[in-house]
Amino acid sequence: MIATLHGQIAAVSAGSVVIDVAGVGYRVLTTAEFSGAHHVGDEVRVHTTLVVREDSMTLFGFATVDELDVFEVLLGVNGVGPKSALGVLSVLSPAQIADAVQREDDAPFRKVSGIGPKTAKLITVSLAGRMAAFSARGGAALPAAPVTTSAALDGVLAALVGLGWSERVAAEAVQHVAAEAFDADRASVSTLLRLALAHLGPTQGGGR
Repeated sequence: MIATLHGQIAAVSAGSVVIDVAGVGYRVLTTAEFSGAHHVGDEVRVHTTLVVREDSMTLFGFATVDELDVFEVLLGVNGVGPKSALGVLSVLSPAQIADAVQREDDAPFRKVSGIGPKTAKLITVSLAGRMAAFSARGGAALPAAPVTTSAALDGVLAALVGLGWSERVAAEAVQHVAAEAFDADRASVSTLLRLALAHLGPTQGGGR
């Protein structure tokens, strides 16, 4: 796996650069801020991750480890692919993402092209607990503790909405149980749904 690249920029386009490393040019997809701030001939070091798909192998590169860490966390959110995750980081810094997640505010994510309301809400729910280490000024590494899988969160959220709760109330319940559940229960839709229903209570039934 290619973890970093250090070399001169050989070409720049919107959202990507080609980095010449010992005569080999690597095309790296980057944030709009990164590609816009550099020119041919600049010496750069980027932190990279290789995303492998059935029909492609794509390098994504970032100026900081924090950006790379957040990119990889975003990839764990159901419905967020590499280009959408890169789009989030082109609009928001890791610190701004952490702040939005902490405030349970999905509005900043809805401003990103390709991110709809449901996915924006899932980002705020899925990243809860994983972004707590970032202060308003950013900086700390992401915690390594296990978290609820995005697929399980998505399933519980969809089930609650299907049972009649509003998406806002359902998302709040999912976030609560994701924080409180034991590690062994965090990948189980049925267990999380039972905990969410217990948290919501029998008097808050369908239609809300």
